[in-house]
Amino acid sequence: MKNLFKQYLPYLMGYKRQFILAIIGMLAVAIGTAGSAHLIKHVLDEVFINKDEAMLALMPFLLFGVFFLKGTGQYVQTYYMSFIGLDVVKKLRNNLVKHLSYQDMSFFQTMHTGEILSRITNDITRIQTVVTAMIPNIIRESFTILALTGYVIYMSPKLAFYFLIIMPLALYPLSRLAKKMKKYSKLSQKSTATMTSRIGEIFSNIEVIKSNSTQEIEAVKFEKENQNVFKYLLKQVKVNALTSPIMEILGSVAIGVVIYIGGMEVIEERMTVGSFFAFATALFMLYTPIKKISKLYNQSQDAVVANERMFELLDMRPTIVSGEKELDKNIDSIQFKSVSLLYGETTALNNISIDMKRGESIALVGDSGAGKSSFVNLLVRFYDPNSGQILINGEENKNLTLESLHSKIAFVTQRIYIFNDTIANNVAYGEDIEEKRVIEALKKAHALEFVEKLDKGIDTLLSENGNNLSGGQRQRIALARALYKKPSVLILDEATSALDNKSEVLIQKALESLKDEMITITVAHRLSTIESADAILVFRAGEIVCRDTHKNLLSNCLEYQKLAKVLE
Repeated sequence: MKNLFKQYLPYLMGYKRQFILAIIGMLAVAIGTAGSAHLIKHVLDEVFINKDEAMLALMPFLLFGVFFLKGTGQYVQTYYMSFIGLDVVKKLRNNLVKHLSYQDMSFFQTMHTGEILSRITNDITRIQTVVTAMIPNIIRESFTILALTGYVIYMSPKLAFYFLIIMPLALYPLSRLAKKMKKYSKLSQKSTATMTSRIGEIFSNIEVIKSNSTQEIEAVKFEKENQNVFKYLLKQVKVNALTSPIMEILGSVAIGVVIYIGGMEVIEERMTVGSFFAFATALFMLYTPIKKISKLYNQSQDAVVANERMFELLDMRPTIVSGEKELDKNIDSIQFKSVSLLYGETTALNNISIDMKRGESIALVGDSGAGKSSFVNLLVRFYDPNSGQILINGEENKNLTLESLHSKIAFVTQRIYIFNDTIANNVAYGEDIEEKRVIEALKKAHALEFVEKLDKGIDTLLSENGNNLSGGQRQRIALARALYKKPSVLILDEATSALDNKSEVLIQKALESLKDEMITITVAHRLSTIESADAILVFRAGEIVCRDTHKNLLSNCLEYQKLAKVLE
């Protein structure tokens, strides 16, 4: 809990004006609460016993004033602390999403999407509860405790002593409960993240599930994850429910002792009835914030765990760091010098050396896992090689800024990424929209014909993942996006696999006309896309075993001859 306050103090200090107003509101609540207890003394001693009519006439106004002060303070505190909390959480969510988007690709391949979503949504919601409700409530109740403690000591130090000596005994069992709460919170949040991943997996793969009629199998898997969430949430409820009984039992002991001793004080006339009831009222009022803080502390363990999980992500640093040099010219040459890449202990590429120049079209072929995708991943610098160098225009790619490097490279994969936005915004993604340029890119990708048939043309809104388009249409939009960039390097990783033969031939012709402007790298899925390539690189077990034209490889490369039969 201490770390929680420490981590959020810098955020809270950015809201000094709102925080000061909230503190004033909390003080008003504390003073109003203590004041309402003090009025009991005057009601009993001066109105009921001394029959003071002047005090009776004044009492309604005093009561109104005290409760008006308390109510106004409550409103001011709630509004300003909620404003601070919501704004802090908004900034945290923005920071987290932006921070995660800069992490290495290896991070996204090892952490499930559902886990990431759970931390950004569920965990931050838990933290929001702390910042907007728990922290201000703890501060407000602390002020109330201080005000009421001061009042009961002022009224009777002797009686206050008995109450204040018994209540701290509750700290030990409550601290034990807090540890259990933290343990179950960790398990609960982990199981919630797993369940979220399962939900994402089900609806991402819904076509496969429906085509295999495996809804019942997936339902059973989900029920298991959901049961785990239920189990740990129930354990949290069980632990949390023990807080009130413990406080009730110890509170009743303390209040019982005070009533007995206080009663003796009144009987022996060492204390007036009004003073005793004012003291007893303050004592009952004091018991309430103590119980609330105990419960809040217990509940806050859930947020402590969520906070640890969130800052675990915020403390992560990417290993792929942007260089300082701007790549302000077109890419004319790319060199791989003795490049090797490992995924953990598995060799993905071994001692690769190759030169590529502007105007060349290079094709990559090989079995699955041979190293083609790894080669491409190094080009766009999703990974850095474990050994060797990659030179762009003679400059090591690590020295270049990632933004300038990526601005020169367009990457189209078999897995098409379409945003829930207009066609124009999808094509011009990351750049300013120029309508003529969008239309030109769509035309080159042979997408303009179907786009013009849509009611709103390039302003047509595409649904999530482009589900209102066919597979071939999505690929053409993705290709248009790549061509809109006017890249120096165009990478096509099975980017035309969903197109019919006629469309593929037309796009090949369009790319051929742009050949001299860029380096074109194609990961092949059929022979027709690579037959005209200037060079074909044949990968096997992370190595380039052959390099030549299609015609020559058919004559002198056994590995290519095998692959050619598969690719036909």
